[in-house]
Amino acid sequence: MGSAGPPSTTSSSRPEIAPGTAAMPGVIYSPFADRMAERMADPSDGPLFPLHVGDTWRDPFVGARSEDIRSALHPRLHAYGDTRGLPDLIERVSQKLAEKNGLRHSPEEVLITAGATGGLAAVAGAVLSPGDEMLILAPFWPLIRGIAQSFRARSIEVPFFDRVSCRREAIEQVESRITARSRVLYVSTPSNPTGRVIPGDWLEALANLARHHDLWVFSDEVYEDYHYPHGASGCESSAIGGHVSMGRFAPERTISVYSFSKSYAMAGQRVGYLAGPERVLAEARKIATHIYYHPPIVGQRTALAALEEGDDWIANAREEDRAVGVDVAERLGVASPEGGTFLFLDVRDRLDERGLAGLLEDCFERGVLVAPGTSCGEEYGEWIRLSYTAAPGDAVREAARRLASVLGR
Repeated sequence: MGSAGPPSTTSSSRPEIAPGTAAMPGVIYSPFADRMAERMADPSDGPLFPLHVGDTWRDPFVGARSEDIRSALHPRLHAYGDTRGLPDLIERVSQKLAEKNGLRHSPEEVLITAGATGGLAAVAGAVLSPGDEMLILAPFWPLIRGIAQSFRARSIEVPFFDRVSCRREAIEQVESRITARSRVLYVSTPSNPTGRVIPGDWLEALANLARHHDLWVFSDEVYEDYHYPHGASGCESSAIGGHVSMGRFAPERTISVYSFSKSYAMAGQRVGYLAGPERVLAEARKIATHIYYHPPIVGQRTALAALEEGDDWIANAREEDRAVGVDVAERLGVASPEGGTFLFLDVRDRLDERGLAGLLEDCFERGVLVAPGTSCGEEYGEWIRLSYTAAPGDAVREAARRLASVLGR
């Protein structure tokens, strides 16, 4: 009998990709990301200002960099560690939460994670089942929608930051989207991408709403250290009081999410943490263990150094970022940010028959990369997002000048 020959490679014989995953976007922050290297390799095209990703141009302070952590001082630095996190770091985080956030969490109620992204994925996996719904205040941090989709849950976008002007409207807007399948309310303050800081009385009302409908609350506070009291929002309550942790109002159902990436310019170290009820963090730890086991030990050591020594560094960075944010907002004709590191611009008056894709192309031709508003919500196809911390201040100001010329501002 002859050989059956090699297996067929026709499309009809290939295993299927999960439809939920196939539906997720592969390029989130800029459709021009694959053209960046080519553009930057040719100096004749002029400088490129990549403001589409929310990173910072800074390095961490000396003492909180990876090269500052020496194995001679930290035995077993390169071995596996506790999947809950380094005990010293957990203890210090618990102390920080009490002193800074007004949250009382025992070490058992803290989980060190691979960035806030890994933490949100872990807790989403702990509480969401296929078909459940996560209410997301929009516009939102782009990856949260995909995190819900990863666990086959539905992301329910709640147009919020550009729609509500008082506490009553905030509650009505969220409540109108609640169904029998709603399981989680995701709140981000200071907001990525709008720069808005949600007032404490709004958060308290939202917490009461979550309690009434028996929802978990994911309180994304990764920009907690970057709030600017003199921002302008037009809301009945301004950000004068600064950032408020939502967990103060509904501790029994709130999982607070933090990151060293934004506060201390440590995105590459991949360290964040969750704080919440022990019963849910125990389940989140299971998911985290199976996805990434634990965050890098070196990163956790730098995070501990940051908590111990980083207050002055944050204060200086915050003031520099505030000044740049104010200048860029004024140049582009929008309100100054109350916090965070982003501006979110309505550009519908500059769209032609090419739509937003054409405007993004025009920006790219002027050397400025910005993120499409659709990455922050389906209803924001006429908006763009930019990070004013992705490059040094003078470079961002130049980028804003170029962007203003494209937008006619």
